[in-house]
Amino acid sequence: MGRDGRELLKVKITAEVDGVLRNYTITFGRCGKNDAVVGRAYARADAPGDREADAERYSALVKALTGEEPKVYPVKYGRLVIVCDSAHLENFKRYKELVGAIVEWLAREDPNGQGAEDTHQEERSESVARSA
Repeated sequence: MGRDGRELLKVKITAEVDGVLRNYTITFGRCGKNDAVVGRAYARADAPGDREADAERYSALVKALTGEEPKVYPVKYGRLVIVCDSAHLENFKRYKELVGAIVEWLAREDPNGQGAEDTHQEERSESVARSA
């Protein structure tokens, strides 16, 4: 659940990027006045290389899987956030391991309030193993 009590969608991916095998997680939620779909992930300081190298691997992975490059922004304390949007989520629906959970989450989190009757269920997680 997000801070606002709404359900989040976590996309978990195990992949080897640039010779580094790692688990990657992108958490999608809705935010703003128009309930835009936004996915966020944070580059890890304990990943091989440094945060910048981890952010580059995240970006390469997301671009390889979705065809769209995410944005990377610096945030507090030297952290880097990787930001995906609804286009990334739509492109993740190409994978049979993810499509069901994505469609279900989008229906439940409809900004018009339709299909969002049970927003207090546990977070849905789906995994896909791909190599970038």
